[in-house]
Amino acid sequence: MRPFFGSCLFAATVAGVFATGAGPEPISAAQAADAAASAEALESLRGALAAAGKSPWDVATEAWAEVPLTKADAVTARDLLWEAHRAAERAARQAEIEARELRDGDLVMPLFLKTFGEKPPRGHALWISLHGGGGAPARVNDQQWENQKKLYTVEEGIYVAPRAPTNSWNLWHEPHIDRLFHRLIEDLVITGDVDPNRVFVLGYSAGGDGVYQLAPRMADHWAAAAMMAGHPNGVSLEPVRNVPFALQVGALDTAYDRAKIGADYGRALEAFHAADIGGYETFVKIHEGKGHWMDRDDAAALPWMATQTRNPVPDRVVWQPTGASRASFSWLALPADAPRGGGIIEARIDGQRIDIARAEGIETLLIRLDDRMIDGDRPVTIRCDDRVLYDGPVTRSIATLARTLADRGDPELLFACEIAVAIPATE
Repeated sequence: MRPFFGSCLFAATVAGVFATGAGPEPISAAQAADAAASAEALESLRGALAAAGKSPWDVATEAWAEVPLTKADAVTARDLLWEAHRAAERAARQAEIEARELRDGDLVMPLFLKTFGEKPPRGHALWISLHGGGGAPARVNDQQWENQKKLYTVEEGIYVAPRAPTNSWNLWHEPHIDRLFHRLIEDLVITGDVDPNRVFVLGYSAGGDGVYQLAPRMADHWAAAAMMAGHPNGVSLEPVRNVPFALQVGALDTAYDRAKIGADYGRALEAFHAADIGGYETFVKIHEGKGHWMDRDDAAALPWMATQTRNPVPDRVVWQPTGASRASFSWLALPADAPRGGGIIEARIDGQRIDIARAEGIETLLIRLDDRMIDGDRPVTIRCDDRVLYDGPVTRSIATLARTLADRGDPELLFACEIAVAIPATE
């Protein structure tokens, strides 16, 4: 694994003053959020949300939504926006779940749901379990779906076994799957049934192929992931830095070299963890004497998964945007029209400092922040190696909260501040 601080051949231009002094100084009273103006903006938000026909994210275009907020008012605004979003969407999302199917254009993804245990105060865990099959007649994938419905049980949570919308070989990692799973998670969070920080993905055979692909692609959604008897098809697992990853395969599963490649990937994950103790938690088991079918011994990963909880704002993230992925990932984002694919971004927060180790193939990077991560009343510094890219204040605003709500629909991924860093092409 490469060291975090590597060579960096880019600079940035952003609004603000680039500092050359030793350390950040407290921002002046003129720069700080004015408490009276902040309170007035919050009252404007309450009035707007009470108006009939007003969507919570519509407020982003209002002039008062750009007024700097105090820390306390930013927290209140965040809660108001999320509750308004839930109220506006709840009936439609509940209807989708009750219909037991989700749609993406002409594609339909049927759903099997079963609830285990009592619901905790923050909501159930969500277990998304992917069936095998793949490039086969529909009846084969239907049979695999029926098997997946009863393959695993959990002590607590909503167990969802979706039926893949297609019968292609890559049935669980086509681009529409990301959109459908995001919708499924958001539906169950909005209805209040699921804790957004306890969402798990697991899959067997072709479903394991899907976990290999979706765990890194949607890494900021998962509390943990479990791959059973699948093939990675060359995917990099570097983006699962914050996703505890279980990998199991039968030692005699020689088709497509699943056993050999699974063991190689397991060792790679363990090496990542050894170099970065704060990340890449793994559960790796190669089942001796087992072939493609592991006689349900692979269920051992589920209790381990159940102990995991997503941190929505980890101090270090590794993101590899793809054409199938969203334009945002945890506390990083790209402009909506930016090309995605072929690049990788690695960034870390340490106090008031954000270090960007890699931003390959990226022209503009958006860094989203709030007081869970930094002290929003003090300046932040963005660096690459010893280069200062930005040193200045951050501004909390209702507009940024509303935009990130519209972008993610996740109560844990609303951010009050955003800084844009322009990254010129390397030589």
